Amino acid sequence: MTARLLYVMDPMCSWCWGFAPVAEALIAQARDAGVPTRLVVGGLRSGSSALDSSTRKYILEHWQAVAEATGQAFRFEGAMPDGFVYDTEPACRALVTARDLDAERGWALLKLIQGAFYEQGLDVTRAPQLVDLAGQAGFDRERFSAAFASVETRTTTTADFAWVQDLGIAGFPTLLAERNGQLALLTNGYQPLDRLQPLLGRWLQQAACA
Repeated sequence: MTARLLYVMDPMCSWCWGFAPVAEALIAQARDAGVPTRLVVGGLRSGSSALDSSTRKYILEHWQAVAEATGQAFRFEGAMPDGFVYDTEPACRALVTARDLDAERGWALLKLIQGAFYEQGLDVTRAPQLVDLAGQAGFDRERFSAAFASVETRTTTTADFAWVQDLGIAGFPTLLAERNGQLALLTNGYQPLDRLQPLLGRWLQQAACA
């Protein structure tokens, strides 16, 4: 019997940032039961153009709603300045790079990327910023930078995006439970921990008995 969780998300998705503490608790719950979690990147926005003022206003209003619903901290002042291109592919590719080099450190990098973007207002679409954060997470910067820029990592990132699209996942965060190749949906979209913890607990119990 094989079992694992699949956490499908985008590091520059505001609801994924809102869901971060819940995801962390659920991943720990599964780990305690001997079930690992694989991170899958969804590609919220890829190859976008620079934000105009109306789009920026819309996104910041969305962030406000997430902050109110989840209690997560956001830095609104100076966020996404003029000329900012909201392309999430580089941040997603950084997580794929981390997953391939050292999956456990990848979780630390995810946390750093989300915090840098939402709490500090840093531009995590830029390769030097992502390499710097990878260094903070404990990766060798030169090795990470080379892997991040490689054709293989770009291809793997695109494959993640395609898998998510083929599965019909329309929103993030999404948490899937997989047992012997069969997928079960735990959540598509934000839900609080007290709603998801019992659901995951029941699935883990069934997986242990299978």
